Amino acid sequence: VQLVESGGGLVQAGGSLRLSCAASRNIFSANVMGWYRQAPGKERELVAEIRSGGTTYHANSVKGRFTISRDNAKNTLYLQMNSLKPEDTAMYYCAAKYSDYGVPGYDYWGQGTQVTVST
Repeated sequence: VQLVESGGGLVQAGGSLRLSCAASRNIFSANVMGWYRQAPGKERELVAEIRSGGTTYHANSVKGRFTISRDNAKNTLYLQMNSLKPEDTAMYYCAAKYSDYGVPGYDYWGQGTQVTVST
């Protein structure tokens, strides 16, 4: 399964971006899909997840500003990012889990797309 992120870039603080993640396999059968980010010198962190039933999770740091969604017909995962802050600057990765919930971790990862928020 290939995951290809797009939509990153340079934006001023307070601006918006929408990240997309196109999957080579239908995402309808994915149990969970998520967005992670990693800033220089920091560990990778979960930003948001969406389960097959539509349940979503957003990290406290992005709650109310970011929204994860999926379009099964287009096999695409999205992350709408509003009110961006400099601390949101990071490489953003898409991930997909097709294995059972009992199996820890994600199965597939994208290569990442860079988001840079300037002051």
